Amino acid sequence: MTENVEFVDVLVVGAGLAGIGSACQLRRTMPELSLAILEARAVSGGTWDLFRYPGIRSDSDMYTYSYGFKPWTDKSAIADGDSILNYIREAADEYDLNQHIRYNHKVVSAHWCSQDKLWTVTVVRSDGEEQLAIRCRFILSCTGYYDYKQGYTPEFDGIDDFQGEIVHPQFWPEQLDYKDKRVVVIGSGATAVTLIPSMANDTASLVMLQRSPTYIANVPAEDPWLKPLSKFMPSSWVFRSIRWKKVLLQQYIYRLSRKKPRGLRRYLLNQVREELGPDYDVDTHFTPNYNPWDQRLCAVPDGDMFAAIREGKAEVVTDHIDHFNSSGIALKSGNQLDADIVVIATGLKLKFGGDIAFRIDGEEVDPTERFVYRGMMLEGVPNLAMSVGYTNSSWTLKTDLTAKYVCGLLKKMKRGGYSSVIPTLSGEMKEVPLLDFDAGYVLRARDIMPKNGDRKPWKNNDSYTKDYASLEFNRNKYSELEFR
Repeated sequence: MTENVEFVDVLVVGAGLAGIGSACQLRRTMPELSLAILEARAVSGGTWDLFRYPGIRSDSDMYTYSYGFKPWTDKSAIADGDSILNYIREAADEYDLNQHIRYNHKVVSAHWCSQDKLWTVTVVRSDGEEQLAIRCRFILSCTGYYDYKQGYTPEFDGIDDFQGEIVHPQFWPEQLDYKDKRVVVIGSGATAVTLIPSMANDTASLVMLQRSPTYIANVPAEDPWLKPLSKFMPSSWVFRSIRWKKVLLQQYIYRLSRKKPRGLRRYLLNQVREELGPDYDVDTHFTPNYNPWDQRLCAVPDGDMFAAIREGKAEVVTDHIDHFNSSGIALKSGNQLDADIVVIATGLKLKFGGDIAFRIDGEEVDPTERFVYRGMMLEGVPNLAMSVGYTNSSWTLKTDLTAKYVCGLLKKMKRGGYSSVIPTLSGEMKEVPLLDFDAGYVLRARDIMPKNGDRKPWKNNDSYTKDYASLEFNRNKYSELEFR
């Protein structure tokens, strides 16, 4: 390797929610370390810049989806995409990160040299197709969990015969005109339940077409604690109080879904009946054939989707697609849905680790053959952490913890004069599923995920409070790590 190759202490891959948050924490706790943030796209913000469909918003409350070090001060608990994007970029400004971000820099491979105790990262610059190399001590990968270049689209018979417009929410056309048009939204997840109330006032007709229902929870757009607490507490205390309330409520609901699924199911369905009235067919359109939290729960702020249905501006059709034809969709029931626009809100295509090819001394690293350490590092792979959030609560809760843990790890390495740290498995261990979650996008991606162990610290937690205690206060939080 030539002498003029750039060197940094820590390389953060990705300038989205997790990447910016992690880099902020590095600046906060170890400002003496040199840092570079590589972003494949031309702008920061990740998901919140990429997705442009109508009404895009968080499907988690912002008190837990925001960074723990930067209080969410907006009144909306469920925030729109622009507000979240501004929040991320505001954090980057506050910690002077923009000077460290390299846009249009896509990481394609990383090679660890045990002799040098360094990573050599190969980067392709998308603006000029120029390839370059950067050397670093530590990589923190914050690439997200899905493919930015393609969403998941099932194969539909006859789709090429359709004479109208077909749109995937991940690639929403800027000039799409749906005013007074007949629109069918295929899907019943978070994207679909966001699109329906956002488009309902402008379309001639609007149908959410689903194969099977999803659990949908009506949540307040503004947290009820906000006003009373704000009267006698500073805003930072209000944020932390509501944040912990939300954390504990999320975990309570998730545990309830595991211990008493029938009770939670009954509560959620009663909510829907209250919104839509006694004559609505809740059994057909809003009663899933699985227990709550076997798949992700969808939240609708102040019941906006139910209002659209109640007012006759939108409807739900539960049926299977037989084929597309020139005027719309023929259903297996024999019914026909005519449409000018079909939105295929069928989900994401997962990608692990940003498709970066990792090698150690020339040998390729296959993540699927390695156990994951504390949900963030790979067995036998030195000086590498991957920021992956929760599926059963707010994503950022775990990415925040991961960043703090990595900062602590780097401090320990500096104090001890260590140049590398490697998760090292001791003894035998059985493999258990990584995610206790049956969402379609998770099931489709199980063959690309690393192994999950049946004991700590190799068993991935699904609980923020357990992770918080384990990663922040546990005396053995560095167990089964080999420092060299």
